[in-house]
Amino acid sequence: MRIHYLQHVPFENPGYILTWAKNHRWGLTNTPLYEYPSGNVPFPLVRDFDWLVIMGGPMNIYEDAEYPWLIEEKAFIKHAIDRGKVVIGLCLGAQLLACVLGGTVTQNREKEIGWFPVTLSPETRSLPLFSFLPEKPLVFQWHGDTFSMLPPEAVLLASSEACKHQAFMYRDRVFAFQFHLENTFEIISALVENCGNELIDGPWIQSAENLLGHAEYITQDNSWMDEFLTRLENQWRNNGTNTL
Repeated sequence: MRIHYLQHVPFENPGYILTWAKNHRWGLTNTPLYEYPSGNVPFPLVRDFDWLVIMGGPMNIYEDAEYPWLIEEKAFIKHAIDRGKVVIGLCLGAQLLACVLGGTVTQNREKEIGWFPVTLSPETRSLPLFSFLPEKPLVFQWHGDTFSMLPPEAVLLASSEACKHQAFMYRDRVFAFQFHLENTFEIISALVENCGNELIDGPWIQSAENLLGHAEYITQDNSWMDEFLTRLENQWRNNGTNTL
């Protein structure tokens, strides 16, 4: 089986998802969008992968003039969804999913950077894909925008005090997570190094020391990502794999 991932900056890769894929013997390919600043991105054919993972990044989904490849990327993501692929979006990736599915992405009222709990609804925790999670999992956040209006047919999965829309699911195979369960210590360190100018005083912004000082949180989040992906794989196989 094959996962393709879209990477927007060199320092933010799929982290633990790569470990999970290797452990489960999934093939991995990627498109480094940052290598094509003017566009003309050589995206793969949708028949050449089974799942699509869309990573985060410091840009915003509406900055098409500065990042021309965003226009091509949105079209590619929509095509993958239309062809029945499993798609997972993380942070910017989640916002791109909201955009192409007809939602609205705007600035959140506060930037949210650090380790904060999200609240899962009882309906979310009744779903087999998420039933293992606690009611208020502690997760890693680094975002200023949010999907302020969910796409039609999207199911809200999680909320937080700082951001109402933290995650959604679309048709049982498209998953948008504003937060990060995949981040490793190396990725968080790279975020601090490359985006540390965002760590200013704010009610929902923690210090670099706090971001980097909780290895136990990273281990827990990675274990949750492992369980989610494993359950998703089982559901996907049981429902019949898509090989378009």
